[in-house]
Amino acid sequence: MEVTTNVTEFIFSGLSQDPGMQLMFFALFLLFYMVILGGNLLILLTVFCDSRLHTPMYFFLSNLSFVDIAYSSATAPKMIADFVSNKKTISYWGCIAQMFTFHFFGCAEIFVLTVMAFDRYAAICHPLRYTTIMSANVCVVLVSLSWLGALAHSFIQTLLTFQLPFCNAQVIDHYFCDVHPVLKLACADTTLVNMLVVANSGVISLGCFLILLASYTVILFSLRKRSAESRRKALSTCGSHLTVVTFFFVPCIFIYLRPSTTFPLDKVVSVFYTTITPMLNPLIYTLRNEDVKSAMKRLWNHKVSKEKQKG
Repeated sequence: MEVTTNVTEFIFSGLSQDPGMQLMFFALFLLFYMVILGGNLLILLTVFCDSRLHTPMYFFLSNLSFVDIAYSSATAPKMIADFVSNKKTISYWGCIAQMFTFHFFGCAEIFVLTVMAFDRYAAICHPLRYTTIMSANVCVVLVSLSWLGALAHSFIQTLLTFQLPFCNAQVIDHYFCDVHPVLKLACADTTLVNMLVVANSGVISLGCFLILLASYTVILFSLRKRSAESRRKALSTCGSHLTVVTFFFVPCIFIYLRPSTTFPLDKVVSVFYTTITPMLNPLIYTLRNEDVKSAMKRLWNHKVSKEKQKG
């Protein structure tokens, strides 16, 4: 569809206009981004190198780590660079690319977290049939469907937004190209598009969140008949998942399950699901997971022993 638009670039208002605050944010978010890259790459390397972690749970965890790296990279590098830039601009096509990648990897994270909850449900509620239910083929199919669903969501979301004309308004009241702030700049009626955005992003976020809550509720009820040790291990794993889910889904639902109305609080809320959650995921899944910690120790000891042999 050919769209008439006079805009060749957009300008971000950013998180703050204060020079001192921008320098502080530059250092802070650069640190956050380095933690995201380092932590998630470490999980990917650990799962790949340790054959004991070649199980469905860690297959999904490695997918989540990859998604977190890509998802945060859709917004963080540009945001960090803008903190030390005089003019926070992005081209029209750059804005389209950023929105597409942001929603693609964001939706993939939603679906992968939902699949991880199903994996925990199968492991705890049906332990004898777990290897049959979560076979290698089933795991690949579930992850493939997650990525395909995310692709469809992102394509629809981006098409709905940029099939509208943009005339003269250029300032996006945000630090990245997201649907609601960009729709405010369109010089056309956005009522129908707003409703479709809520139906797309909002319903996906809320629907998957309810599925997650239902699955964990069933898991908690099933633990009543287990031994104290089994309950402790299952609650530790599920507690990690629920922490991640809360930090990610609640802000998403707040942002997307409402009409195209923006609030000053939106930027702060967005930081939680664009930066904080991808940073916390590796910390939560390593600090509260004995298998991953043991695998990292084995990997480190193996590296140290090889260095000694060379020496």
